[in-house]
Amino acid sequence: MNNNAVTLIAVFFVAIGAACIYFLEQTAIGIALIALGIILGITLRTCAEWERAVVLFLGRFAGVRGPGLYFLIPAFENVYTVVDTRRQSTRISAEDTLTADAVSVTMDSILFWRVTDVKRAATELTDYRNMVAQVAQTSLREVISATRLSELLASRETVDEKLQALIARKTDGWGIGDIAVEIRDVKIPPELNDAMSRNAQAEKEKEARVTLASAEVAIAQQIADASHIYANNPVALQIRQMGLIYDMNKDRGVTILVPTEMAKSLGAGIALNASEPNAPEPVVAPPFTPPAPGSSVPNV
Repeated sequence: MNNNAVTLIAVFFVAIGAACIYFLEQTAIGIALIALGIILGITLRTCAEWERAVVLFLGRFAGVRGPGLYFLIPAFENVYTVVDTRRQSTRISAEDTLTADAVSVTMDSILFWRVTDVKRAATELTDYRNMVAQVAQTSLREVISATRLSELLASRETVDEKLQALIARKTDGWGIGDIAVEIRDVKIPPELNDAMSRNAQAEKEKEARVTLASAEVAIAQQIADASHIYANNPVALQIRQMGLIYDMNKDRGVTILVPTEMAKSLGAGIALNASEPNAPEPVVAPPFTPPAPGSSVPNV
């Protein structure tokens, strides 16, 4: 609560009154202005847009004043407290708390909230900020104790909703609203972290092997289907064989000889030659004639 403006207003009226007495010799007007300035300085107060002043009249609740200018009855009314109605954040944490499956974890969260009922928060709670933080911390421990580690790690949004509902139920009637919770971090013991890493790696290897086995099954099925087709159509199988032979030797400059039965089945004149166009023809040896009786055989 900033009352600098009130102080300036009061000083202004006192100065005007003093000037009227000193320069204009208007004593009555000057005294009235000075008195008005003093009264304004005592009774006038201001609140910012997000502030609300809780006023007591002789110790009893008199109302909530603000924002802007408001007046107090001197000696009868006083400002008990000023409540901030903006949305606030409170950091909560639970260290070494056991989950439902007996795993020790440390969790950090942030609680967002604001005061929706100024009278209740100021007059029914001793320290509403501290009480909200304590309730949030105990609620966090309760949620951790009732949740398994896998749920804490995989379903943070669900845990947020549970914690938010629990805090809202406990603070019902406190004048606190717009509650929201977000989990920042969940820490587990290092040895458990290593074990979970190995488990995750094993699961990935398992998935990879299952995928590879599925691919092998699909390939085997396609090969089986192709074998049925080739069994019913030998010409298709021979054409496939020739295509494979050509693919393997088309860049090597070799001559491919097609068996006679294959050529007959495909039709006369079908052959595949992948050699160079100017390759030399093969040399054919003369027929062998046995030597005459009594003649000598030359040594080679």
